[in-house]
This record gives sequence, structure tokens and C-alpha cells, in this order.
Amino acid sequence: MKTVQPKLIVGIGGSAGALYAYMVLLEALPPDTEMAFVIISHMNPTAHSQLALILQRYTKMPVTVAAEAMPIFANHVYIIPPNSDLTMENYRFKVICPRTGRGKQVDLFFISLAEAMGARAGGIILSGYGADGTEGCKHIKTNGGTTFAQDMYAEVDSMPLSAQAAGCVDFVIPLNKIPAKLKRLAEALKI
Repeated sequence: MKTVQPKLIVGIGGSAGALYAYMVLLEALPPDTEMAFVIISHMNPTAHSQLALILQRYTKMPVTVAAEAMPIFANHVYIIPPNSDLTMENYRFKVICPRTGRGKQVDLFFISLAEAMGARAGGIILSGYGADGTEGCKHIKTNGGTTFAQDMYAEVDSMPLSAQAAGCVDFVIPLNKIPAKLKRLAEALKI
């Protein structure tokens, strides 16, 4: 598989109840989207995460835990490391360890994504408690990117409803409909 820069980088934020949503979303994505997907999941800082191994079963794309200075390639899925904050710049990850706070990892990544990618940034807010991701979605929208929130089937609806209430979500649609919408967005972008 050729490694190239992605047309679109999509941040996917979730917390409680998001594991099933990650699986459904990845299963619905074709392996050749020309996009990169970065999953920012709230995790216990002392846990040994098996998320990359679990999610690899639901996609043909490589699923990798992000690391400092790791390049971001199209048709790859990246997972935030435990007890870390993750940002990006120039198609590379920056890892801040230990994490600086609790419940703000999605916002931190989405804000850096918006600043780095502009209209080539996408944000998806999935199941979870709290409001993490709302500020990040605002930044993505302000910088010309596109945002999504999981529909009423989110197991825990606090995070998606917070983003929707802030008026910063473009689409509230079922998980299996998001890939087709992302594909149309990527096709509309000029290279």
C-alpha cells in the first residue's frame, strides 16, 4: 500500500459507550478513502490499552497507536496513546505525556487539527459523558472543516448533544452514513 498524505484528516472523539461506535464506523469505511482517521478516546491513564488491537478487527486499514513525530498517512487509523494528549502539525503527531488534564483530549486534538488542516479537517463526536469535543468542533467549523455528531443512538449522548447545542455540528446522522458523506467531502476538495 502506497503511503501518501491524506486528502482529509478526520478526528474521532469518544468516551463512555464509544467502543461500539468506533467499530461500526470503521466497519463502514472502505480501506481506500485517501483519508486518515485519528481516534481520541478517553482512557484511564494507568490502563494498558488494547484499543488498537480490538479495532484492527473492524478495518483493513492499519490501526496504530500514535507516537511522537509519527507521520500521518492516508488510509490509516491512529489511536491516542494512554495518559497522553495528542496534537498534530505538518502531517506529524505531537504527544504530550503525561496528559495535561482530564476530559479535554478531544478538544486539544481537534483544535490542532483545525489549525493544521483548515477545510481538510473533519471531526466526529461519538458517545461519551461531558462536553469534550465541543470547543474543538467550533475550531474545525471556524477554519472551514466539517463536523459530525452521532445521532440519537449514542449510548451516552452528553458529548454529541453538547456539540449540537453549541451549533457547531454540520451533520447528525447514523454512523453507517458518515463514510459516504466523508467521501463526498474529500472528492469536493481540490488537490
